[in-house]
Amino acid sequence: MKKTTLLVNLLLGSLLIFSSCIEGNERPTIDPGNPGSDNVLVVESNITTNTTWETGKTYVLSGRISVTVGNTLTIQEGVIVKGEVGTGPNASALIVARGATINAVGTATNPIIFTTIADEIAPGQIASPNLDPDLTGLWGGLLILGNARGSFAGDITEVQIEGIPPSDTNGLYGGNDDTDNSGVLKYVSIRHGGANIGEGNEINGLTLGGVGSETVIENVEVIGNQDDGIEWFGGTVSVKNAIVWNAGDDALDTDQAWAGTLDNFVVITGGETDHALEIDGPEGSYNAGHTFINGTVKGNDVAEFGDFRDGARGTFENIYFYNFSNPEDTNGRGDLSLSGDKTIANFSEGQLTFSNLQATLVEGVTLSQVFKGGTDAFATEVELGANTVGADLSVFSNWSWANEAGVLTIQ
Repeated sequence: MKKTTLLVNLLLGSLLIFSSCIEGNERPTIDPGNPGSDNVLVVESNITTNTTWETGKTYVLSGRISVTVGNTLTIQEGVIVKGEVGTGPNASALIVARGATINAVGTATNPIIFTTIADEIAPGQIASPNLDPDLTGLWGGLLILGNARGSFAGDITEVQIEGIPPSDTNGLYGGNDDTDNSGVLKYVSIRHGGANIGEGNEINGLTLGGVGSETVIENVEVIGNQDDGIEWFGGTVSVKNAIVWNAGDDALDTDQAWAGTLDNFVVITGGETDHALEIDGPEGSYNAGHTFINGTVKGNDVAEFGDFRDGARGTFENIYFYNFSNPEDTNGRGDLSLSGDKTIANFSEGQLTFSNLQATLVEGVTLSQVFKGGTDAFATEVELGANTVGADLSVFSNWSWANEAGVLTIQ
């Protein structure tokens, strides 16, 4: 971490790139504080010692920054982290490498915010004063990597995380320590990320690769990410109280036999969201399933409830879906599907289970038209807002942009 009086030059360079990235929004004025002061600090190199980012300050990621093995990055409540605009190898991101630790603990009144350098947000604010919540791809994202197991092709024990060039070994994840501890993430909002490092290779808002069960992740939101909102690659970490709003691809994506639980979640699909839930199966011989419980999922005309594929397995219960289209009018959008023989077999054999699913459907649409492959047996149709399952929305008060914007109301 360094302070520098060259921040003005960095910001001007970013602005030139950024001016071609925004569509349908006014070109923002970038002024993240007083350049050169103690309140705006540029991070230009990997974190190789125990480091603390302090309340009241803004930290600018000038590129891909890794917390390296054996070191801890502590981020105090209210800190704002802004990523420089860039794509390819120049995409900015924060990586917590295997064997490193993040201790990012915001509060319900003073959350930690990760966003783009183009965001004029200042410490103490929740909503951006100049950017819309559907702007995507303006920086990378947050990646946490660990030593827990994953199910990888060829039964290898470690792989490179997507979104990070293979030349960067800080992008490796996987191992055999299912109780691995990568630290704590609480009251954190991640916005406007998903920069592309190569064709079809974007960074997720929050990427969890091989993260172990001793890691604590609670009260997180991901807004306006160009790729997936939250994606799990193996590991055993559980997540509690999560919001994904305006994902550009899938809101919640699971891969490689993640074996944790997501409890109390909200998905608000955006104009480019593909699946609210994309659930993939194991890639190697190691088989494990995960649990999604207590979720509220708001759709639109382009998104699907979910796609369960490639031998998906796990437990999905107490989830409420609403505002989706008629799948027969939208080429299959707006349904929950089981894809592939392995997935269908897992469902038949009880390795993929559903219970207490509720949905508010378009008039004239039946449960069997929406919940495919026999999953309609575990679903009930309800009037809008009459659901008895779903997320506890009260836990997202005060600290989340989604709450401040009023989009958590079921309507």
